[in-house]
Amino acid sequence: MTESTLPTCRFQSFSEPSDPMLVAGRVAALRMALAAQGLDGFVIPRADEHQGEYVPAHMARLAWLTGFTGSAGNAVVLADKAALIVDGRYTIQAAAQTDTTVVTPVRMEETPLERWIEQNLPAGGKLGYDPWLHTVDGVAKLEKAVAAAGGSLVAVAANPIDTLWSDRPAAPAAPVKAHPAVYAGEDSASKLDRIRKALAEAKVDALVVSDPHALAWVFNIRGGDVEHTPLPLGYAIVPREGRPTVFLAPEKITNEAGDAIGAVGEIAAPAALESQLKRLGAAKAKVRLDATTAASALATLITQAGGTPDAGTDPIALMKARKNAAELNGTRAAHLRDGAAMTNYLSWLAREAPKGNLTEIDAVAALEAERLRTGLLKDVSFTTIAGAGPNAALPHYRVSEATNRRLEPGIFLVDSGGQYEDGTTDITRTIVIGAPTAEMRDRYTRVLKGHVAISRLVFVKGTSGAQLDAFARLPLWQGGFDFDHGTGHGVGSYLSVHEGPQRLSKLGVTPLEPGMILSNEPGYYKQGEYGIRIENLIVVEERLIPGAERTIYGFETITWCPYERALIDKEMLDAGEIAWIDAYHATVWEKLSPLVAGEPRAWLEKACRPL
Repeated sequence: MTESTLPTCRFQSFSEPSDPMLVAGRVAALRMALAAQGLDGFVIPRADEHQGEYVPAHMARLAWLTGFTGSAGNAVVLADKAALIVDGRYTIQAAAQTDTTVVTPVRMEETPLERWIEQNLPAGGKLGYDPWLHTVDGVAKLEKAVAAAGGSLVAVAANPIDTLWSDRPAAPAAPVKAHPAVYAGEDSASKLDRIRKALAEAKVDALVVSDPHALAWVFNIRGGDVEHTPLPLGYAIVPREGRPTVFLAPEKITNEAGDAIGAVGEIAAPAALESQLKRLGAAKAKVRLDATTAASALATLITQAGGTPDAGTDPIALMKARKNAAELNGTRAAHLRDGAAMTNYLSWLAREAPKGNLTEIDAVAALEAERLRTGLLKDVSFTTIAGAGPNAALPHYRVSEATNRRLEPGIFLVDSGGQYEDGTTDITRTIVIGAPTAEMRDRYTRVLKGHVAISRLVFVKGTSGAQLDAFARLPLWQGGFDFDHGTGHGVGSYLSVHEGPQRLSKLGVTPLEPGMILSNEPGYYKQGEYGIRIENLIVVEERLIPGAERTIYGFETITWCPYERALIDKEMLDAGEIAWIDAYHATVWEKLSPLVAGEPRAWLEKACRPL
């Protein structure tokens, strides 16, 4: 593949996703609509009814209003001011995508949503919200903030943005398909038995499955209602006794999926959800709602009918996080396939990038093409992050035709992944074009040391990700540096590349258990100049230590791809780190060399030499 034969992307678009010039008119129109309803303000979260990371196009209200397309954020529009509240990953992006003369970007770590409301809502003000876009806990926090400001919180029956959004896309209608047993590893009947046991232990009468990931996992189905994640958007109600009901548009369900669901439960149209919740309420049922994904509107329907909503942990989340043998074997196979594609890609990049003719878009298209050549790629697992120079300093950068940079001497960061029916991949590699500076080698090696530290860890059963996060940061802290994202997130099995509740993060309170897949991705970002991140996926496994008095866990690495040798300062590594890197590269060669040939194989052999 040469630059003259570069492919186009099948799964990604590079059109500019937002236009700041439209923001002023849209905010003004929203203010008029709010005034007509007697409201003094409105909260616009980046959310759909399922609180998903990826929202379907017709639910992208925050992006439509403010221009901001990041994966997390909230806007508040008052009569005389408006704020776009985002976390540290998105402060630069938010300022670039919105009209800052109308909407003020606010860093969440400094001023959370509730504090901004408390400080800015006028006394006596009525703040509107859409109860389908906020959780029970989220509404409670809004109520507290509004009360502190001396105002009142008002649930709206219809979201005012929907009437203003004249060219709003249609709701998705992707087919719902059965997920083969060879990949799922457990049938739905067995999963439902485990769920019912959990409901009995929690002393609740039913569970509302509001997370589409959980819906897909329980009933062994997959869909395509959001980009890059094979989700069917819908709900289910699982009673402690009796058959569950799945709420999906019947016309979306293939015969095979319909048979699979029908073997264990009933299928109903989404419109029937409200009546079934009211029926549970009328029966005085105690109904578990997932505190992280269930809309406040669900709790209201149950309460008004006489039932008791119980917002808490969805037992499915932890079951889904602990992958079974079939899921782990599938993801290992997917990573070997993906590692070979990465080898072909990086060897091509090593040859072509120094010529100075490639752009970020070229690089993204070439990587997608390599994964497509496997013949098994269903989609990319997220929009590829391909940042050259200063764009690499944006952790969640998304290249567009407007931001597309040429790959010139310096750092190039590529964070990407594939969705295969047997597994989901996610890998980041940082490479250098030309000779690196001493500073680049220092920062890269510090990031690598943190990455290796996580890879080598052993820890006692019951340890959470929050207790491990600092190991990845210590080499950076020792130089006076840090990064503003978590060290790692959970990963699904042909589901979301970002899965909870497991995570390596200061906020990761869930104990890590065998079978959980996580990412290991420390980084360093120098604004306006370059960024570095190194990422492998890892699996929690039990470690048998002679004489151990406790159950001990560690991590199995399942991503196979060389690190950037030109950026490694060997003098900064200790003997144990060098031994681990050399052993990793030896395994990369052992696993991938039979899967590649010609120039990529020669490149791989050179890249995997001992340090």
